[in-house]
Amino acid sequence: MDETVQQAVPKKSFKQYFAFFKSRQFWKVLVLGQILSLCITGTNVTTTILSNKYQFAAPTTQTFLVYACLALVYNTIAIYKRGLKGWLLQFWRRGIYYFILGFIDVEGNYFVVKSYDYTSLLSAMLLDCWSTPVCIILSYFILKVKYRWVQYVGVFIALCGLGMLVASDVITGKNYGAVDAVKGDLFCLLGATLYGFSNVGEEYMSRKHPLYEVIGMFTFFATFINLVQIFIFERHEWSGFADTKIGAMVAVYTICMFVLYSLVPVLFRMGSAVLYNLSILTSDFYGLIFGLGLFGYRVTIMYPFAYVVVIIGIAIYHIFPVPAPAIGSFTPEIAEKERLELMGGVSKTTQEDDLEGQPKATEVVTTEVVPTDEEKQ
Repeated sequence: MDETVQQAVPKKSFKQYFAFFKSRQFWKVLVLGQILSLCITGTNVTTTILSNKYQFAAPTTQTFLVYACLALVYNTIAIYKRGLKGWLLQFWRRGIYYFILGFIDVEGNYFVVKSYDYTSLLSAMLLDCWSTPVCIILSYFILKVKYRWVQYVGVFIALCGLGMLVASDVITGKNYGAVDAVKGDLFCLLGATLYGFSNVGEEYMSRKHPLYEVIGMFTFFATFINLVQIFIFERHEWSGFADTKIGAMVAVYTICMFVLYSLVPVLFRMGSAVLYNLSILTSDFYGLIFGLGLFGYRVTIMYPFAYVVVIIGIAIYHIFPVPAPAIGSFTPEIAEKERLELMGGVSKTTQEDDLEGQPKATEVVTTEVVPTDEEKQ
């Protein structure tokens, strides 16, 4: 019995633990994560230019344009693929969930950006990474993900890399004082928590429904929620768009965010919300590269080391197979059933009975008719 057990469960060699380096899936996830990190860097750079050079500070207005573009594009795709009736059925059956998801995303963006007005840059950067543990906790309870100890080690090492980046910023004097530290820190913690809920919620819906539905639906509601906030907080900032340079910067910001929101659900399916949060920790390093020429930043030796530490943390996260959520993932079969259900307005059980009944009826007719013809001959 002991020999049988040993043969059934062979021990992995050292090379097998790092076999993921040869996996295309790992490199796809790594590259996609860094593309998203670059998108976040683009949004940070354009927002800094708008604030420092043009004194234009309207984060809600900027995100409104992003939500509106995403909603227009992806709802158009949904109507094309499912028809107007199927698109309306989406609202009727799952609209409340997407409304909550859109509300959480809008308020997460608002509170994190607002926190920078009150707390220090150092505190904001450290507290913003709170979204990663939030994603881990929510993934465990909502998505039923069972993490191994090595995944926790990878997360810890990646966050240590972020700590090195923050320490480097303090050394180079990029930090600034807090106006109201308690208020700012609470805003940042609340925003980071909402980010975690938003990421896990979007991952959950992405594993259940098509991406064009998920992106189109929650941005549809987010657009109107954002519009209400604009009229409350930023209705006087619209005059700034008369300056073409400001308009150009806002356009670049919108493009970066459009790509970000379009690709994030793809990474959620290939990896997870936790992996997404780890990947974007490198955005500060890319921000330094842009800042050298645009803002006169100075480089310390800690930056390249911090970047390597973050990548090592992501790699360690992959030493054992990344745990898949127990809720499963979106498949072509599910996609086809859902499309037929929404376009035809029939239940899944009825649809399956119809699809299964047709071939069976044909077989019965064939087996009855052929013998009858033979007997007659």
